[in-house]
Formats: sequence, C-alpha cells, structure tokens
Amino acid sequence: MFESLSQKLSGAFERLTRRGALSEGDVDEALREVRVALLEADVALPVVKDFIASVREAAVGEAVLKSITPGQMVVKIVHDRLVEALGGGAEGINLTTTPPAVLLMVGLQGSGKTTSTAKIAMRLTRRDRKRVLMASLDTRRPAAQQQLATLGQQAEVKTLNIVHGEPPLAIAKRALQTATLEAFDVLMLDSAGRLHIDDELMEEIAAIKTATKPIETLLVADAMTGQDAVNVAKTFQDRIGVTGIMLTRVDGDARGGAALSMRAVTGQPIKLLGVGEKLDALEDFHPDRIAGRILGMGDVVSLVEKAAEHIEQAEAERLAKKMQKGQFDLDDLADQLKQLQKMGGIGDILGMLPGVAKIKAQMKNAKIDDKVIGRQRAILSSMTRKERKNPDLIKASRKQRIAAGSGTSVQEVNRLLKQHQEMARMMKQMGKMGQKGLMRQGIQSILPRG
Repeated sequence: MFESLSQKLSGAFERLTRRGALSEGDVDEALREVRVALLEADVALPVVKDFIASVREAAVGEAVLKSITPGQMVVKIVHDRLVEALGGGAEGINLTTTPPAVLLMVGLQGSGKTTSTAKIAMRLTRRDRKRVLMASLDTRRPAAQQQLATLGQQAEVKTLNIVHGEPPLAIAKRALQTATLEAFDVLMLDSAGRLHIDDELMEEIAAIKTATKPIETLLVADAMTGQDAVNVAKTFQDRIGVTGIMLTRVDGDARGGAALSMRAVTGQPIKLLGVGEKLDALEDFHPDRIAGRILGMGDVVSLVEKAAEHIEQAEAERLAKKMQKGQFDLDDLADQLKQLQKMGGIGDILGMLPGVAKIKAQMKNAKIDDKVIGRQRAILSSMTRKERKNPDLIKASRKQRIAAGSGTSVQEVNRLLKQHQEMARMMKQMGKMGQKGLMRQGIQSILPRG
C-alpha cells in the first residue's frame, strides 16, 4: 500500500543523509518533497500541514543541525512523528467486558465488512480460543445474509439462523439474546451499508448500537478510496462514534493516505489491516512497524511473526537437522517454496526487509515474482518421488517429460535444478560450519531465480 510513498520519501532522505552538514534551507527543501509525497498519497491537507509543521519545529533545532549525523537525525524525527500520526502504539480489539462482547461492524457498501467480519471471527476462534457468533443485519443487499453464512462455514464459526423478512434491529436483539443464552464469548454484528451515507442508514445503526451496547464499533474502510475515506470516517465518528478502524485491500495499489488521514480525523486507532482475499489474510496494525516500512527501514518483527505463524515447528526442526548434515533434496526445496507462498509471497517478505526500497528497480529487472514460485512448484510436482530424492536421475528425456507435465520449458527445469544444486552446496558448507553456519542462512537462499 505504501510503496509509492516509500519510494518518494526514501529519495528525499537519501539526498539529505549524504550531506555532512545541514542548513535550515536543506531541511526545508527535503520537507517540501515530503509534503508533495504525502499529498500525492492522498493524505488530507490539514493532516499534512500539521505533520510538516511538527517535523520542522523539531528538525531545525541547533541540536539537530549541529549533530554528527544531522540527516539521520531528521529521518529519525520524521519516523517518530509518523509513528505518532499513525497512533503511537498498537491497539488490539477490546474484549474486556461481561460476555458476550459485542463487535459492531460499520461502513459503506463494498468496503469489505462481511469478509472482514468473518476474518476477525476466525482469528478470535482459532488464535484466542473464543466462542464467536456472527449475525448479518444486512437485509437490503441481495444474498448478504447467505454470504456471511457461507463464510461462517468456511471459517468454522457459527452464524445466526436467517429469518426472512426480519428487520435489522430485531435481528440484532435476537442475536444478542442467543449469544447470551448459549454462552458465546463474542457476538459480531455485520451491519448494512449503502453506496453513500444517508440519514436512514445512520438512524438504523444508531438504534442497533443503543440496543446492543457494543464494546467495539469498528469502521471498515477501503484503503483504495483515498480522500473520500476520510469524509466517511469523519461522518461515522460524528454521528455514530467508532472505537477503531479496519482498513481493507491494503495489498492493492492504494497510496496509503487514508491510513494517515483517518487516524488524525477520527482520533481513533487503526486496529486491523485486511491484506488479501483469504480469511487468514488479516494483520494487526502496528504504527511503528508501518512507519518503518514507509521509510524503508523494514519490518523484521512482522516477518518473524509471520514465519512463526505459517511455518510448523516440527517441519522446521526436521529441515534444520538435514541442513546440519548437509542434506537438501528437491522435496525440501518444494517444502520451502510452499512455505514461502503461505507467508504471502516474495513481495510481502522483501517489503519487510530493511533497505529493500532502494533496490526496487534491480528487483524488477531480475523479474522476481510470485508466478515463478508457482511454476517451480509445478515442475517439482511433475517429478517422480525417486527423481526428487535423487536429482542425478533427471537426464534429457526426463526433463522433457517434466516440462511437458508442468506446462513449462526445459530451460526452466534446468534453472530449477541449478538453483537446487547451489542451495545443496550451501547446505553442505553450513553443515561443516555447524550451528553458526545455519544462523547465517538468509532469505536469499530460497528466492527463486526468474
């Protein structure tokens, strides 16, 4: 989401940090570029003005301009102010109330409320071990209630049974009664949306909120709507009162301004990010980590958390033992590629590594993309078990068969085999070096060559 903003800010600060000494004019020049970058990213003008004024006040002080590394000091100030603008610290969903804790999802039609409801419900069920009941209050959009029921089956979360013709307020009251009687920990209410804000919508949501007394009223907003998302957020905050924000479609080409603006306009924290269509594509919002990504500092903590979430410990230990022995066959390579896809693909992983913003052009020229992983997995699946255990068996005729079976070319098969040879050789070297050698293995070893 923040790729364009990150590139522009990185360019501005790179010129700044190359200079040994800074004047107020140098800082002002850099801040002009920051201002333009923020405006182009759809950050609201009042938010930009306040942000730039805050940064300038701290950056032109004598302690900064006469420090040993003034350019880096300015970058740190921007980082700290960016963290502050995004909310300071991470705030999760609040469930500290007498069960059932009611979560009311609000927002415009098409913002992703229904899918977001299911995502949060599945996380609360699987990660936090909560009993969750979902109920759709959307009686206007065709099949909206059935959509939530279908998502509930996929997420293995119970949904309130549908009574046709029942109005939204009555559904909300019945859902609360059911959740209370059946001892659910959390009740999630997926409210109706409109293509635009109107009085009828606001009155309906206000009545539901009064009747159910939700501990959280989460505004679901599409990160790609830009400036309009800010107006929507302000209206919902003024008329309904929200306790938090969830941004959806963060994995798209949104410019990121909505995240900065909505937090400033509503005064409420962004709590969650929808990072894909799948039900497990949900991330907590950490202002410090997002600020690091924007400024090209990376987000190694999130990368480690994502790895821990998707990589099974037993499998990791098995592979580590094989590496220590200097063993690494094509089955192991297939497992590594599968794990890489589970973690979101190459783009997501590289985006969390420090300094990657500076080599975006080189990455594009190298043609590193997630389609390569899919083709390589297809090649490995087209091999026999014996071939994966002993790649030396794969001669010309077998390569042709594998290429035909995987819909690829012999050249791609050769490229994969060469990549495996390089990795196997590396494993043997690390096996000789012991545990320290294994610790030096980086993500570079599993990046496919395109």
